[in-house]
Amino acid sequence: MNKIPLTVRGAELLKEELHRLKTIERPNVIAAIAEARSHGDLSENAEYDAAKERQGFIEGRIAEVEGKVSNAQIIDPTLIDADGRIVFGATVDLEDLESSDQVTYQIVGDDEADIKQGKISISSPIARALIGKYAGDVAEVLAPGGIREYEVLDVKYI
Repeated sequence: MNKIPLTVRGAELLKEELHRLKTIERPNVIAAIAEARSHGDLSENAEYDAAKERQGFIEGRIAEVEGKVSNAQIIDPTLIDADGRIVFGATVDLEDLESSDQVTYQIVGDDEADIKQGKISISSPIARALIGKYAGDVAEVLAPGGIREYEVLDVKYI
């Protein structure tokens, strides 16, 4: 399996989710299955079916998160020496050349992406267009509404 790039914070969040799934969610669903079993006939027991379905989801998510954690390539942006070049983990200040809007994004792994928090996935079109650029460069991004141009104002490793 390929290495999955994660920031230090992203790796912590995955480990926290895994811990919660194993110590809280899994025991809760086991208890729910036991409770539903005590109600008798399993063939017509909707609570049992729902609990078993939930158990399948939880076990699947545990396996998925364990796989991601074991294949994680944890990258600490504060330790990066990229000489001002945009790389994974970098925080970038951009200006949309059409609207003059300024935005700040951090380039993170797919599981960490949250546009509301200014975190964009390394596999997103904008991140792909930014990788390798320096402050002062212009990046062309193929967006659904056409090509958008962003000027890189600053690159930070925080």
